[in-house]
Amino acid sequence: MTENKMNNIKAVIFDCDGVMFDTADLNRHYYNQILNHFGYNDMTDQQFSFVHAHTVDNSISYLFKDKNVDFEEIESYRQNMDYKYYLKYMKFEENLIKLLCFLKPDYKTAIATNRSNSMSIVLDEFKLNEYFDIVVTSSDVNNPKPYPDQLIKIINFFKLKPEQILYIGDSNVDESASHKANVNFVAYKNKNLKANYHIDNLIQLITILNS
Repeated sequence: MTENKMNNIKAVIFDCDGVMFDTADLNRHYYNQILNHFGYNDMTDQQFSFVHAHTVDNSISYLFKDKNVDFEEIESYRQNMDYKYYLKYMKFEENLIKLLCFLKPDYKTAIATNRSNSMSIVLDEFKLNEYFDIVVTSSDVNNPKPYPDQLIKIINFFKLKPEQILYIGDSNVDESASHKANVNFVAYKNKNLKANYHIDNLIQLITILNS
């Protein structure tokens, strides 16, 4: 990416899990609780990698595929779980607030996440609503990531061009969505992804934007 392109950035979009927060422990406890309740073992590493990037509906379908279960019963149990209990397992990514304070008010900010109704709980609990102009979850589009719908919705909301957008993600679904939406992609803590930039600390994005 050239310096001129960086000077043209008007908005920064964040993925949630793995970028804004380290949610590995939360997702392990949450999905293992569901599996254990229905008599199954904890997730394998392969299963964890899938649920960490996909929607809750896709994750439940994936975890219980080929199992003799009633998906309506699983959904009923999940809906009655107290999600706030699991928030203690979430950890702020280092320098998230510092980066958000740097971005405002010069840049538009947004979230594109495959979370659904749990995103509003997270934003309220950690008092982050004021930092974002728009939040787009899997419930707000017909096709969540890896499809580009969430990013396109944000682009249209800001009335910007794709090249004016910088998206920070950490998974292959983020990579795929960003490429399909033609936005600039910053891969966070994942050097295996094809991206314009790779960073290991959110503070590095300030250096990139100031370049």
